[in-house]
Amino acid sequence: MLSIRNLGKAYRRYRHQRDRLIEMITPWTQRRHELLWVLRNISFDVRPGECVGIIGQNGAGKSTLLKLVTGTTQPTEGEVRHDGRIAAILELGMGFHPEFTGRQNAMMAGQLMGLDDEAMAEALPGIEAFAEIGPYLDQPVRTYSSGMTMRLAFSVATARRPDVLIIDEALSVGDAYFQHKSFSRIRQFRDLGTTLLFVSHDPGAVKTLCDRALLLDGGNLVRDGRPDDILDYYNAIIAKREADYRILEAETATGKPVRQTRSGDHAATIASVDMRDASGARARAFVSNTAVELCVDIQARTDIAELTVGFLIRDRLGNDVFGTNTHHLETPTPPLAAGSTRQCRFVIPRLSLGTGSYTVTVALHEGDSHIVRNYDWWDHVLAFQVLPASEPHRIGVANLPVSALFEACEPSTTP
Repeated sequence: MLSIRNLGKAYRRYRHQRDRLIEMITPWTQRRHELLWVLRNISFDVRPGECVGIIGQNGAGKSTLLKLVTGTTQPTEGEVRHDGRIAAILELGMGFHPEFTGRQNAMMAGQLMGLDDEAMAEALPGIEAFAEIGPYLDQPVRTYSSGMTMRLAFSVATARRPDVLIIDEALSVGDAYFQHKSFSRIRQFRDLGTTLLFVSHDPGAVKTLCDRALLLDGGNLVRDGRPDDILDYYNAIIAKREADYRILEAETATGKPVRQTRSGDHAATIASVDMRDASGARARAFVSNTAVELCVDIQARTDIAELTVGFLIRDRLGNDVFGTNTHHLETPTPPLAAGSTRQCRFVIPRLSLGTGSYTVTVALHEGDSHIVRNYDWWDHVLAFQVLPASEPHRIGVANLPVSALFEACEPSTTP
């Protein structure tokens, strides 16, 4: 049984190198560093014989989590509890001395795992046979390729069945034959009750090997569930961030997503328009049916007794998809004095749009329509993208909540 409770890891960050020295010499004085958290509030249990995949983008905290579980790094907070012996392959060849031979490194690695000389001498023939690196076993490790180093490291780590086996992406450098051979051994260990923590960017390996998957993002555990479900959610995160980056980069480079038109007497002007996701972060890509906010910053150039703020969403062909304003929403705007500023936030709990690209037009005017008096009409002020949610395939600009069922009915009497 492996139990992780409120696990966290932070590193100290100093503004200047001298601050580190001063803090060491005078520890009773004011702290001169800030904590940079790379992992926090991680809690989960893994049963004997269960295989758990850990996925996430680079920098999510996966490797740090495994180092905390193995004890090579000490946690800042929380604890790790486990029964039995842990074997780990973290960084490729970690602990191997490049000038020693593979055989010598295997002996030393076995001793670090708690095996004495007699047990390692007994295990070496099996290690040699499984690694299949031939005479290179008696050559310095510096002469090895990355694949050979991985073969030896995996063979040593699994020479005796561990209670917990931890693998951090190491198998990705091996050839297809040795990967197949390694996965077969992992499955045998799992059937015998070995707990496995497996970090990989290979979705096929996670789906095939793992019973569960954990998704880390920004040092937090954001999902725990079936591998298929977690990988679908992970892929959505990747797609959203790529789309966000692409659209925001285009806006930064050109200052506008598409050709814009702007009109009005500018008694009040639109200072800026932005979109934010459920966490409040600036975004330009959203998973369908998630929460969105449209924020409009307004500046009054003269005294404004009555102000209506509206927006219109159009699809990629320029067709109107949805629009409304504060007048129709019955959200009165207090009078604005010349030179004052205000922000209007449109809160959309569920962005029920279909997959695709859209633009936003924003307007400031008097009354229920800009036809009465138009202060500022900004066409195509920004663009955004809607990504598919984890749901059945659907097409069109609307994403409606739909279910289907079959029922018995009377036979038709129509001739």
